[in-house]
Amino acid sequence: MQSTKENFIYGFRAISETIKSGKPIDKILLRKGLKNELFNELFQMIRDTGIPYQFVPQQKLDRITKKNHQGAIAFISPVEFHNIEDILPQLFEQGKNPFLLILDRITDVRNFGAIARSAECAGVHAILIPHKNTASINEDAVKTSAGALSKIRLCRTSSLEQTAKYLKSSGIQLVAASEKASKEHFRIDFTFPTAVIMGSEDKGISNKLLEIADNLAKIPLIGDIASLNVSVATGIFLFEVVRQRR
Repeated sequence: MQSTKENFIYGFRAISETIKSGKPIDKILLRKGLKNELFNELFQMIRDTGIPYQFVPQQKLDRITKKNHQGAIAFISPVEFHNIEDILPQLFEQGKNPFLLILDRITDVRNFGAIARSAECAGVHAILIPHKNTASINEDAVKTSAGALSKIRLCRTSSLEQTAKYLKSSGIQLVAASEKASKEHFRIDFTFPTAVIMGSEDKGISNKLLEIADNLAKIPLIGDIASLNVSVATGIFLFEVVRQRR
């Protein structure tokens, strides 16, 4: 029940105390079939705080550490997480024009880090990600971001759809990148408070998010390869916002 050089902790009490301390946790792995009082207390705490968790076989936990993990291992996040509900009112109060980035199902750590680097350079105020189906926010992600993840505010939400509806009701224009869009990205007016939505290269943006979006936009492609790496595509969208706002 202690921490290790690999930046994870194990054991019910160690993880519970870490959660109580408010230290950011990227995700928690739990052994399938766990049933006891200590586990029930920990699991309730995990659900109450919204920390991502996953049930896995005993063998996976044993591969991470040979010590007595009790069926629970938590990975400590190198960055802090914020609430968009706190950030957005502050931006408006400070007279800033909100510029947000929503990442739906971006699971590749290097792509995530590269996107965060571009977002920080473009002046994005916050990046929003889901609790599940997203890249691990680990040291590799921070390194790939060239330290941007330590500077830009990262918001984690249990429902991107509900968060998108909150942003929309707060006066934020939602612009989703889609190759099926009829309008090019540079034809969107980004001078309004905006959240750009980007999806994974294989699955794209979820249909629910696409339905909520105010505008769909595409990047015009001329070559034979009709797709871009998601980090490159994100950079193109973000710096179009920068160009228009300057």
